[in-house]
Amino acid sequence: MSSRYSRQMFFEPIGEQGQERLKNKHVLCIGLGALGSVNAENLVRSGVGELTIVDRDYVEISNLQRQSLYDEKDVANRLPKAIAAKQRLEAINSEVTINAFVSDVGVEELAELIRGVDLIIDSCDNFQTRFIINDTAIKYDIPWIFGACVGSYGLSFTIIPGVTPCLNCLLDSLEIGGATCDTQGIVNPVVHMVTAYQTTEALKLLIGDQTTFRSTLASFDLWKNEHSYLQVDKLKKESCASCGKKRVYPYLNYHFQTKVAVLCGRNTVQIRPPVTVERNFDDSERILVMWGGHVSKNRHLLFCSLGKFRLVLFKDGRVFIHGTSSLLEAKILYYQLLD
Repeated sequence: MSSRYSRQMFFEPIGEQGQERLKNKHVLCIGLGALGSVNAENLVRSGVGELTIVDRDYVEISNLQRQSLYDEKDVANRLPKAIAAKQRLEAINSEVTINAFVSDVGVEELAELIRGVDLIIDSCDNFQTRFIINDTAIKYDIPWIFGACVGSYGLSFTIIPGVTPCLNCLLDSLEIGGATCDTQGIVNPVVHMVTAYQTTEALKLLIGDQTTFRSTLASFDLWKNEHSYLQVDKLKKESCASCGKKRVYPYLNYHFQTKVAVLCGRNTVQIRPPVTVERNFDDSERILVMWGGHVSKNRHLLFCSLGKFRLVLFKDGRVFIHGTSSLLEAKILYYQLLD
């Protein structure tokens, strides 16, 4: 075993055997914003054998305050987060296999991404995706680690199918707010506190140390110096549609798969085509220029300024329409220009 991990192996609960187990594990990290950046870097530095990363967004200057994998060059090059993260992670540890996907995560995508995965780490920014993760993880018996933060507040909980309450159980009983860092702001230390909980529990699960597993919901407010650990085992419901005795995995149902969605707090609408397509940027550029758009592009993204709108086109067919939070307005523009 490489001396790269010697200090970690000196830690008795891990040791050489734990490090060897870690080397043979595959983790899926969904979302590469603040939480995803730190979780992915922690796991790569720790020596996980394979890491699959996926994110739907690209790097912007406002990300740099808290998203530690990126720098100003990534902003200038307008790189998708998954591409920029892969480059950075491979520079940190070339021994780890990094699979990167520029994609929104829906039911179909997640069914493909979980193949061969031992653990899922939630680093996304919306509960719609988390519910899809929850139902998929339970259906395929894969543990996953929930994490969220806003302002100076954060929380984390590890969900083990058949053992703990699931996210559907928790949200049916607890009030977990819908505020986002786009509307309420965030201080970057809270990111590192949440990921400290997430990565630590991930390491325990990956090396098989069940004796120290944390079964509580951890929450805290760093600014107010408040920390709490809530026992939630009694919140597991036999009637839960996601994990109960008569489970139907409701969030894998087509009606819960949004194709048009407002991105949290960003005055932006994302539109996904009904099926994933390989978008031809040259064809799209010709159409957008014909409509008076000002276009620039790289091999990953196409950008277009058109009146009050700014469009970002992805290779997988998705489009971000900046400048509106109206689903109707965004759909009219999309079908007029790109469908």
